[in-house]
Amino acid sequence: MIDLSSAPSYCAHEHWGSLASIGMLHGWFCGDMQAGAEPTRRTGLLDVLLDPYLGGHMGAAGDAPDQLARERHGVGIHDLASADLVAAMRLARPSLKRQRFTGTYACIVRGCQMLHGTALDLQRPESWQALDAHIAAAYADLHTWHPRAMAMAGFTDVIRPVQPEFYWDRAPAAERERRYLRTVLRIDPLLGFWQESCPRRARLVDWVGIDPVDAASWRAFLGALFDAAAAGGALGIKQLQAYTRDLAFAPRSDAEVRFRGDLSPDQARAFQDWIVHACCALAHERGWPQQIHVGTANLNGSSPLPLEALARRYPRMRLVLLHCWPFLDEAAWLAKYQPNVYLDGCWLPILSPAHLERALRTWLTYVPSHKIMVSHDATSIEMATGAAATLRQLLAVALEQVQAWIGASAEEGEALAAAVLYDNAVQLYGSHSSAK
Repeated sequence: MIDLSSAPSYCAHEHWGSLASIGMLHGWFCGDMQAGAEPTRRTGLLDVLLDPYLGGHMGAAGDAPDQLARERHGVGIHDLASADLVAAMRLARPSLKRQRFTGTYACIVRGCQMLHGTALDLQRPESWQALDAHIAAAYADLHTWHPRAMAMAGFTDVIRPVQPEFYWDRAPAAERERRYLRTVLRIDPLLGFWQESCPRRARLVDWVGIDPVDAASWRAFLGALFDAAAAGGALGIKQLQAYTRDLAFAPRSDAEVRFRGDLSPDQARAFQDWIVHACCALAHERGWPQQIHVGTANLNGSSPLPLEALARRYPRMRLVLLHCWPFLDEAAWLAKYQPNVYLDGCWLPILSPAHLERALRTWLTYVPSHKIMVSHDATSIEMATGAAATLRQLLAVALEQVQAWIGASAEEGEALAAAVLYDNAVQLYGSHSSAK
């Protein structure tokens, strides 16, 4: 079997820093809104464990350790952990045990052990305390910790999808962060900017100096946002509209769109379609890729098949389909037959290693090899490290099976592994390390 344990990995879609200790800004994770954001308080074990993914999955299962802490101790779970970690962990432990065999829990715990040298044992408070101390020491200097952990995990590059405000709002550590982080511009918030009263639009108008009220001013506004993102090092765009609607973005003429006011659902949809096409046109002109969330939520409306029309209309915009489960076959079909469609199975090992295993078996034997990537889509570098270890392990197994099926050589298998883990992303996004 190919040994991929030390193979370099390109993190093309990550959310590192989406932790409670770094906080929120204007209702969004501060790390996505403000360049160089750092923790506002001590970061501990429960910040990494109760991240938006595992914490969200616990909530979906009916568990609410934060509410339980407030009922029993009068403070939230993070405040309780600051005062008494053992008490907080004991409150969270039943919920954590129910997640013990999920990919999300496993990736966090595996990454914590790899980076901090301590295995989390839900029965041993001394393991909680040891991990908590290691995490606190690491996150005390976030923008030293991330590059150091990247080296430990074999990560060469990291790309984060960020909000438009990120390119104007800069914390003192912004330049330190920029040494290792690159970004793609999220366009999904723009699709809600039709409301008469929209504080986010107003803030961006103040920065850009253009108030978008009609087709011409909207094109100028979007052009200014794209220019600011490019000046800030952006490599492309990203959207996650699949959480709330289908991915059939119909072309709309300027005349059929109302750009502001009390819009009906049909009018709001027309506005959204227009914005997506305007952004795609700008990405097409720049040769930028667009990362698009597919599947995993809103399953009645998140199939990637309608994106075929978008891919054909904007051939210089590479469409990168993210996640793809449960539409693994549909996504593979698009990547096989559309020259500018690519696959990134990020988040799959975190959701379930079995999802990733199935994706690899299907994609490696059906999709051209230069079209397949697997980032990690993690909210912390600990989670990303565990996800990467799971990916390397399952990719080695899948390659051995594929080699047996088609009679490929060991050298061919190693080349394919390098393509999936690193080379294909470099071809799509470039390499931060080589650009320094």
